[in-house]
Amino acid sequence: MKKSFLLFLVLALFISKHMSAQVFQIGHTTITYTDPSRSSRSIATEIYYPTVTTGTSVPVSAGTFPVIVFGHGFVMTWDAYQNFWEDLVPQGYIVVFPKTEGSFSPVHAEFGKDLAFLVTKLQSESATNASSLFYNHVNTKSAIMGHSMGGGSSFLGAEYNTAITTMVSFAAATTTPSSITAAQHVSVPSLVFSGENDCVAPAPANQIKMYDSLSSLCKTFISIKGAAHCEFANYNLNCAFGESTCSPAPTITRTQQQDATSDFLRLWFEYYLKDSCSAWTTFNDSLSLSPRITHYQSCSINNPVITLSGGILTSTAASTYQWYWNGSLISGATSQNYTPTAAGNYYVEVTYFNACPYPSNTINFTPTGILIDSYFEDFKVSPNPSNENIKIDFVSKMEGVLHIRIKNVIGQVIFDRIVNASPGTKAAEVVDISKIEGGIYFVEISTSAFNYSTKIIKQ
Repeated sequence: MKKSFLLFLVLALFISKHMSAQVFQIGHTTITYTDPSRSSRSIATEIYYPTVTTGTSVPVSAGTFPVIVFGHGFVMTWDAYQNFWEDLVPQGYIVVFPKTEGSFSPVHAEFGKDLAFLVTKLQSESATNASSLFYNHVNTKSAIMGHSMGGGSSFLGAEYNTAITTMVSFAAATTTPSSITAAQHVSVPSLVFSGENDCVAPAPANQIKMYDSLSSLCKTFISIKGAAHCEFANYNLNCAFGESTCSPAPTITRTQQQDATSDFLRLWFEYYLKDSCSAWTTFNDSLSLSPRITHYQSCSINNPVITLSGGILTSTAASTYQWYWNGSLISGATSQNYTPTAAGNYYVEVTYFNACPYPSNTINFTPTGILIDSYFEDFKVSPNPSNENIKIDFVSKMEGVLHIRIKNVIGQVIFDRIVNASPGTKAAEVVDISKIEGGIYFVEISTSAFNYSTKIIKQ
C-alpha cells in the first residue's frame, strides 16, 4: 500500500509539473545597471522573463511577476544555468543573472551586494521607470539564489537586502566575508540544497553550517542522494575540471539531479512567491515521502492554537491575525490578543509568510464577572437559591437597550424585561419564581454588545 501511494505521489508531481509547463514563452534582454551607492558600479546583467513570443527585448507578458536574482559559481558564466531559466520563466518568474565577479579573484562581498541591488533595482524600474521594459511587470515578491560561490554569496545578498521574500542556495560554498556568519542575520524563509556526493563544497563544512546558522523562522535543508556539486547546473568546463580532482563522484545523472531540484524548488516558490497554499502541503509531503532526498527542517507553519485566560483570548505567534465571532469578521481585531465582549464562538485566522490563511481552534466564550463589572456596578442576583422571589440589582455604566431574561435549561424564556439603560440607571427587578418548578435556571443580561448569564436555583 505504501509503495503504491508513493508511486501515485511521484506520478502526481510529474503530471503537475509537466501540465503546468510552458505557460509563458521566454524573453531575453541584456542590461547594464549602475549602482550609485558603490561609486556607480556597473553590473552587466542577463534577464529572462515571461512573454507571449520568444525573442530578445520583446514585451513582457501582461501582469506582474516575482523577480529571482541568481548568483553564478566560481569562474562560471550565467549560461551554465539555462536549466533554471527554462524551468522557472515559463511558470511566471523573472530570472536575473549578474555577470560580475567572474574572474579568478572574485570579491564575494561585492557579488552579494550585486544580488541584493538587482532585486531592488528591478522592482524600482517596475514602479517608477515608464520607459523600462519591466515597467508595471515586477511585483513585490522576490528571491535571491545562487550556486557554489553564488550560493554562498546568496547568504551575503540576503543579509544586505532584508526586504526579499526568500533565499535559496545550491551547493553553497563558504565565502569571504563568511556566508556562515551572514546566515545569522538572514531571517527570511530559506531553502538550502546540497549534493550528497559533493566533493567540491562538502555539506558538513559548508551548507550544513550555513543552514544551522540561519535565523530564518522557516528553513529547510535538502540533500539529494548521489548528487554532486556541478550537476545543479548544466555542463561547465571550469566546474567539471574542479570536480574531476576530488571524490566521491555522482551516482545519479545530471538530469536526475536537476529534476529532483526542480520538483522541490517549484513548490517552494509557488508557496512563497505565488501564495499557492496547497503547495506547502505538497512540499512537506514530498519531503517525507521522496526516496531521492534526505532533509532537515525547522519551521512552524501550522493552524494556530488560541487559549482563554483572564477574559483575554491569545493566539500562538504568527505574522498577521484576524479574529472572528460566530463566523463573522471582527473589524479592527488584528492583534495576537483579543478581549471578547459578547458570548459566542471565537477563532482567529493567521498568516505567516504570505497570504495563506490558517484558522485556529474555536473557543466558546461566556462573559465572566470580570467583564460584567465593566458594564455594571454592584451587580447581584439574590437570594440564590430561592423558592419565592429573586431580586436583580445593578447600577448601569452603559447606555442602550438592556434585556433581562430568565431561561430554563432548554432555553425557554420564562421572564423577559427591557430596560432603557444609561450611566447611573439603578435597577431592582423583583421576579416571582414561586410558581415555576424547582431546578436550575439562568438569569441572562444582554445588549447588542455583550451577553452575560448566571445560574440560579429554584428550591
